[in-house]
Amino acid sequence: MNEREFDKIFALMEASFPESERRTYAGQKELLTDPHYRFITETDNNNQIEAFLAAWEFPLFRFVEHIAVDPIMRGSGIGGKIMATYIEESKKPILLEVEYPDTELAQRRIGFYERLGFRLNPFDYVQPPLQKGQDDLPLKIMSYPQLLTDGEFALYREILYSNVYKVKG
Repeated sequence: MNEREFDKIFALMEASFPESERRTYAGQKELLTDPHYRFITETDNNNQIEAFLAAWEFPLFRFVEHIAVDPIMRGSGIGGKIMATYIEESKKPILLEVEYPDTELAQRRIGFYERLGFRLNPFDYVQPPLQKGQDDLPLKIMSYPQLLTDGEFALYREILYSNVYKVKG
């Protein structure tokens, strides 16, 4: 990935996620050296990035950390297309984090994932801070294609905490 592509993805990340749900520029760029981390992009006819999916690939499961669509392209189906492609190529469970369903926007996001086959798990979950000085962020875990067992949730959370967030669970 070249510098210009990374800068476009990071700008899209800044436009799509609050500061508490993303890393600093340097922190995000550092992930490019991690063998578990990858970006998938969707581009237009001029090779401009319209959407991206940032994921972690682990032996037991896959974790979608971010998915974002350029604001001018939202509602066009690109987000569903990039997620559907990712799901189709997967032979492992897929996890992602969502906000609690206590706002209309959060409920719409959850509905988007549910239409793709994801299930909202009942477990309490906290995303550790992505930047220094931030608080833990209470979230929910969604999984595809089925709900997680207690044991799977505990194991996957431990893998996320140690590999993605670099903290002890």
